[in-house]
Amino acid sequence: VQLQASGGGLVQAGDSLRLSCAASGRLFSNYAMGWFRQAPGKEREFVASIDSSGSMARSGDSVKGRFTASRDDNAKNTVYLQMNDLKPEDTAVYYCAAGRISGVGGQSYKYWGQGTQVTVSS
Repeated sequence: VQLQASGGGLVQAGDSLRLSCAASGRLFSNYAMGWFRQAPGKEREFVASIDSSGSMARSGDSVKGRFTASRDDNAKNTVYLQMNDLKPEDTAVYYCAAGRISGVGGQSYKYWGQGTQVTVSS
């Protein structure tokens, strides 16, 4: 599975942004998908995940109520991260990842995308 994240950019606090992660590979629907982020000087942080069926999505404590993961397996083989009410502390490189279970730890995921930068100005 190869993953390509996109959709990052520079936005203002309070704005919304949607990240996309396009996957290649015919077994994409078998994988749970996760989103992580890493800011300079900080450890990688779990953001959100969605299971292979698309029925169970969860978000990390720092983004709960603002960020949501979803997926489109039918035609686009794409997972999304909808980010609302963005804050300067959301500034980071965002990565998508694919694995057999939708865990909150990076070790749950086998395949990783290259990352997309999100910068939120105050």
